[in-house]
Amino acid sequence: MSSREKEPTHNPLRPGTLEEARAQTMNEEEFERVKEILGRVPNVTELAIFAVMWSEHCSYKNSILELKTLPRSGKRLLVDAGQENAGLVDIGDGLAVAFKIESHNHPSAVEPFQGAATGVGGILRDIFTMGARPLAVLDSLRFGNLDDAHTRFLFDGVVRGIGHYGNCFGVPTAAGEVNFDPAYSGNPLINAMAVGVLHVDRLMTAKASGVGNPVFYVGSRTGRDGIHGATFASEELSGDDDAKRPAVQVGDPFAEKLLLEATLELAETDAVVSIQDMGAAGLTCSSTEMIAAGGVGMDLDLDKIPLRQDGIVPWEILLSESQERMLLIARKGHEHKIRKVFDKWELQAVEVGRITEGGRFRVFQKGETVADVPAWDLVLGGGAPQYKREYRKPDALDALAAFDPLTLPEPDDCNRTLLTLLADPDIASKQWIYEQYDHSVRTNSALEPGFGDAAVIRVEGTDKGLAVKTDCNARYVRLNPRRGTILAVAEAARNVACVGAKPVAITNCLNFGHPYKPEVYYFFHEAVAGMGEACRAFDTPVTGGNVSFYNETLGQAVLATPVIGMLGIMDDVTRFNGSSFVESGDEVYLLGDANGHGLGGSSYLKVIHDKVAGEISTVDLDHENRLFDLLVKLAEKQLIRSAHDISDGGLAVCLAECCITDRRTMTGVSVDFPADGSIAAHLFGESPGRVVVSVKPELQTDFEREARECRVPFRWIGSTGGDNFRWKDYIDLPLGELADAYYNSIPDFMNRS
Repeated sequence: MSSREKEPTHNPLRPGTLEEARAQTMNEEEFERVKEILGRVPNVTELAIFAVMWSEHCSYKNSILELKTLPRSGKRLLVDAGQENAGLVDIGDGLAVAFKIESHNHPSAVEPFQGAATGVGGILRDIFTMGARPLAVLDSLRFGNLDDAHTRFLFDGVVRGIGHYGNCFGVPTAAGEVNFDPAYSGNPLINAMAVGVLHVDRLMTAKASGVGNPVFYVGSRTGRDGIHGATFASEELSGDDDAKRPAVQVGDPFAEKLLLEATLELAETDAVVSIQDMGAAGLTCSSTEMIAAGGVGMDLDLDKIPLRQDGIVPWEILLSESQERMLLIARKGHEHKIRKVFDKWELQAVEVGRITEGGRFRVFQKGETVADVPAWDLVLGGGAPQYKREYRKPDALDALAAFDPLTLPEPDDCNRTLLTLLADPDIASKQWIYEQYDHSVRTNSALEPGFGDAAVIRVEGTDKGLAVKTDCNARYVRLNPRRGTILAVAEAARNVACVGAKPVAITNCLNFGHPYKPEVYYFFHEAVAGMGEACRAFDTPVTGGNVSFYNETLGQAVLATPVIGMLGIMDDVTRFNGSSFVESGDEVYLLGDANGHGLGGSSYLKVIHDKVAGEISTVDLDHENRLFDLLVKLAEKQLIRSAHDISDGGLAVCLAECCITDRRTMTGVSVDFPADGSIAAHLFGESPGRVVVSVKPELQTDFEREARECRVPFRWIGSTGGDNFRWKDYIDLPLGELADAYYNSIPDFMNRS
């Protein structure tokens, strides 16, 4: 007996129960609302549809009201946030950039290799379903302390998973960030960002239309992997999550590469009306979101869905998150074009339904109607629940802010302090990670990982370049979520400006604990407010992104981590700046407030004094804007040779990194810059809005003129040359010793048994 002839293991038409709803993360109020919408008790298939679509992961029911306060439109944006699979930014000449970031946190905690790999695969599909060829992937990762064996297991698996999928698919992993803190021990954060470029006239939408148009299922077959993945992401981890392994998808990057080429080939035809990735909630989410966006309905025949296992019941088919699958609405009469292209690439392309009037999502199997629900009532932006959650400022924040770091003793050995900071895994070189990634595939990476403050990517066929960066300092957010998120946006923008690009838009991945806890929701509310304030000031609208709640293990939340993915644009990709000093004899300047220190929340406090406390610095948004403009002008006019922003570890770490991050041409520096007040604050403080640049002596006059015209404070602080980093009486270290601390820290941890 074939899988199509076997009797299902349960009756898909049996009425669902409140207990079953609760098991799928619905509450009683929501269950009653489903009954009201349908005018009856939902059957088990319909209950599964509502439960997954109303899960936090799909509906954003606890976050959407806050997200609506963000600036989500702008003159460069071609679609408003959330309207398509990814954000879309106009870069001129008929081209646009599609970019987005997503989380795959819970799957990676259970199965790190596949969790991370399929996170990369999912975000790539969001890009190429719009008709864009992916140019780069970035990753933003958080783990527990590396001295823990389980953390090393997770870290190793995630890094290998990202490298495996990206390398096999053929897209460079161009940049990223990694941080370590005990708060992430049971629940690592795995955020993946992808960037692609398309011709605007080949944009493919996710909005279904055209009554009578056929619906095609394309890509890999459907299995049981990933079932309830969306609801798994909408609950906290228990500490014993082996039972959740079936909710983790298994990826095939080679199949995805074929899917990419087939999709982009179809984008050049008139055969496609709309297309969407089967990501979270699989076939259910892609179907209902597409028809709700277009105000139409869909009839779907489950007997035609390609399966790879026997006995899969309707709700499993609808909720499966098997990878490398997409749903496509074809233009009636052009079905042969769809089949021809997918046959060429040896992929499934099966007609499984049609577009109807009336806005209903109707699902059939063996001639029976197994589900009949209104699509609009299922989706984000439609009738899905929207909640305004209670929030309350934690009592501990005022006490933490009241701590004065200047009451601590000054470092008795600044050399040792600097080496300790350079060896801290948060600061140390991430070469161990990015050397496992192919960052040169397709030859569009203009700046190698680790050599600049942001990735720089060529746009083929033009002189243009893109700069992309992910950023978030969760310590800052822990101490002041609004100000900390402003700092995250500012640093991400400053990083793309340092390489010579104008910041133009952001995507975001907001990682928090349980939204029903008022103190957790306070961090979310304040972080969104801070992001909105910064993005309005910088004119970098939010193009979309992801909210990941329930990042908790046994009731303990991770640090609130609102990751910012920043996009910058440059007109001439050859005029970028790296972060390393280039050669001896250049003059070194500090842009920004020379008296700014900022020890609150600093790496110095955490690493040297085991404290996360103090008041974090405010951001002068006007100054940051002027600084961005100056950095872009300096790059365009080629008046500087390097630029590196001051962040973790302060000015001392920044200067050390400028000396050693290009190991082929390590160049020392002699700094003539007296400490004003606290030596620790002067050397290791992290006040924002500051950048170290190097300038050829013959260009100093022009450089200083530009800085004055942009009204950015500057100060000469030293000159490059020699084999040491020397700073008056504070620091004198050979570059080899700095490099040993910086490059060997993470490998030393990972070589432990």
